[in-house]
Amino acid sequence: MLWACFGLPHLALDGVLRTRADKGPLVLVDGPANARHIVAANAAAREVGLHAGQRLTAAQALLAHFEMIPYDPAAVDRWQRFLAGMAYRYSSQVALLPRAIVLEISRSQCLFGEWPVLESRLRSDLLALGFQHCLAAAPTPHAAYVLAGMRDGQAVLTQETMRHALEAVPLSKSRLPEHAMDALPRMGIRRLGQLLRMPRDSLQRRFGAELLQAMDRLLGRAPAELALYVPPDAVDWRIELSHEVENIAALVFPLKRMMGDLAAYLSGRDGGVQRFVLHLEHREGKATEVPVGMLSPERDAGVLFEAARGRLEQIRLPAPVMSLRLIADDLPGFTPAGRDLFDERPANALPFEQLRERLRARLGDHAVYRWSTTIDPRPEHSQCPSMQGNDYIEPHPRPTWLLERPMPLHGALRILAGPERLETGWWDGDPMRRDYYLVETSSGQRAWAFCAPDESSGWMLHGWFA
Repeated sequence: MLWACFGLPHLALDGVLRTRADKGPLVLVDGPANARHIVAANAAAREVGLHAGQRLTAAQALLAHFEMIPYDPAAVDRWQRFLAGMAYRYSSQVALLPRAIVLEISRSQCLFGEWPVLESRLRSDLLALGFQHCLAAAPTPHAAYVLAGMRDGQAVLTQETMRHALEAVPLSKSRLPEHAMDALPRMGIRRLGQLLRMPRDSLQRRFGAELLQAMDRLLGRAPAELALYVPPDAVDWRIELSHEVENIAALVFPLKRMMGDLAAYLSGRDGGVQRFVLHLEHREGKATEVPVGMLSPERDAGVLFEAARGRLEQIRLPAPVMSLRLIADDLPGFTPAGRDLFDERPANALPFEQLRERLRARLGDHAVYRWSTTIDPRPEHSQCPSMQGNDYIEPHPRPTWLLERPMPLHGALRILAGPERLETGWWDGDPMRRDYYLVETSSGQRAWAFCAPDESSGWMLHGWFA
C-alpha cells in the first residue's frame, strides 16, 4: 500500500484569508479576555513583527491598527472535513488526523498516474482552494503523517527506504505518545532510530503497550486503526463577511469562492447539484433566500457561479448582509456531457451549459426550456418542453425534426429498423394505429416513416433524424 498525507499547518488562518480580498494585517486571537494571545498572523502582520504566541498587548504596542478575528476550532474542523471531501475524489480511503489528511493512493495511481503526477494534482487543487500544505508519501499512513511534518515533498515508496527515513526523525516530531516523548530524552534517546533499536520488553515495562502499538502502526506491523471519512449527502456552509455588505456587487468575490468550493466538493463525491438555496443573512436572525435551480445537475464552478450570480443580481437587499450561507439538500449523480474530438468553437466561446444557465438567470426560468419527451406514445404529442422533475426517457429513437403533419414519402427507401407499432389514443377520441420504420432515402437521409397496417396509401413521412 501507499499513503499520501498533506499536512495543513495554517488551516485556521487559510480558512479566513481565502474568503477575503483585503490583504491588510490580520491575526487570529484566543485566550481569556485579560490574557489574549495571537494564534496565527498573515504575511502583512508578520512583516511588522506580529507572530504566533505573542501577547495581544505586545502586538498592539507594535502596531496600532490591525484586524483581529477570534480563533474558532469548529471552523478548523469544518475546513478539514471540506478538504477531506476534496481528497475523496482521489481515494475512497481518506482519514482525518490532527491538522492533516491521509489517503490511500496505491490504487489511485492506475487512474491518475504515478506519485509525481498525483502529487502535482493534489498540490494544484490545494493551491487553487487557497490552503498551504506539506505533502509526503509512505507505505503507512502514520509514516506519511510523520514525514509530512518533517519536510515538504518527501516520498519513500518502499518499506526499506521508509525505515531509513524514519530513523533520522527527532522524537519531538515522531507523533508518538506524549508521556514517552517527555521521558525518553532524559534517557539519552532523542531520535526515532534509537528508539526503534531498543528492546521491546524494556519499553513495555517502562511505558506500557501503548508506545509499542504506536510504533507498530508507524512501521506497518499493526493495522493503522483509522476512522475513514465519508462525505455527507448534503451541504450547509456559511461565510462570515468581514463587514456589512450593502451592495450585491460586493458579494461576488465570496460567492465565487463558495461556488468553487462546491464544485470541488461535488467532484470529490462524484456527484452534481441541480438546486440549492443561498441565504443572505442580516442582523437579528433575518435572511433573504435566493433559490437557484438548473435544468440538469452540474458541478462546473463556472456554471454554478453564473447561475447563482444571475439570481443574486435580481435581488434587492432589504438590509445589509452579515454572512452568506449555502444549503444544498439534494446532490444527485452527475454524468459529464460528451465532447467532440475536434471542437471547432473559438477558444473564448462560452460552454453551452454556462450560456444556458446565464440566459435562465437573466431572462427567467420560463424563458429557456430543455426539449423532452412525454409518456404519450403518439408522435404528435410525444415532444414538449421539459418541466422540472420530468426525467422520462423515450426508450425508442425519435427524430430531431418532427413534422407538424405527416406527408407522403416517395422514392427508393431502405428499411434500417422497425416496425414499431403504435396503437393508442382511444381514451380521448383521437385513436391511431401505425407501424413506424427507420428508413434511409437514396440520398442518404434518415427518416421516420409509417404505413397504416390496413391501408395501401404508401409511406408517410413523419420526421427527419439529424
